[in-house]
Amino acid sequence: MYVVATAGHVDHGKSTLVRALTGMEPDRWAEERRRGLTLDLGFAWTELSPGHPMAFVDVPGHERFVTTMLAGVGPVPAVLLVVAADEGWMPQSSEHADACLALGMADGLLVITRSDLLDPEPALDDARRELAGTALAGMPAVTVSAVTGRGMGRLRAALAALATRLPTPDPVADVRLWVDRAFTIRGAGTVVTGTLGAGELRVDDELELLGPAGARRVTVRGLHCLGTAVPAATGVARVALNLRGLPRDAVTRGDVLCTPGAGAAGGGRAAARRWARRPGRRRGGPAHPPG
Repeated sequence: MYVVATAGHVDHGKSTLVRALTGMEPDRWAEERRRGLTLDLGFAWTELSPGHPMAFVDVPGHERFVTTMLAGVGPVPAVLLVVAADEGWMPQSSEHADACLALGMADGLLVITRSDLLDPEPALDDARRELAGTALAGMPAVTVSAVTGRGMGRLRAALAALATRLPTPDPVADVRLWVDRAFTIRGAGTVVTGTLGAGELRVDDELELLGPAGARRVTVRGLHCLGTAVPAATGVARVALNLRGLPRDAVTRGDVLCTPGAGAAGGGRAAARRWARRPGRRRGGPAHPPG
């Protein structure tokens, strides 16, 4: 499986793009659909070719939800950086590009949306200038209209090419899964979701849950991947874990599930969190790796 995340300014068409690519609704809440504004993380997937699924983590674009964006993007290896042709590069374009750079992302696609409303070339030129000198400067670019379908074939081809460039994760690496959702299913108990970046998860595995309250051991009661129950999953993968004996209020977004003794190994996620909390965090301007 391949996993990519969206990024970009609020209302630049990220969810519309994911909907057009997958045929699935990434906005889970009625309030999001009513307002046309993503407020939480959304998830959808499609098959690039038979047996080669690609999952999308759709993140909110509003500046108030930067920490939510980080929770979804953190373990994902590539980004769809979305810029609307009729608005061009905006403050949250810079915010999200900076966050991706802080997380160590170096690949993805630059997607200019709403090309049916305005010539996309000026927005593309602006985005190229803003990304110049960063690890994302060389991303291939595609101009599309999710409404008319213009450029969507080229985007799917670019996604297939991106999949071939992504590094192969280590299947025997320690598991480190950052929780991006936690909820309860009647009759099953607590379920958490996240992106498995490397390693392997199996039903009946014992893991360590790390959070503000400390560490506790948990057991994987059930495992789902793209809505299907599976006995095992290897990274990179979107997974849902039913955890035995864990109260719902004992886990929250940002907690880490890991191989016992492996620790969280913050890395890029720790750098991104420091950047997100920085009082002078930049609003707009050229994108660059946060210090």
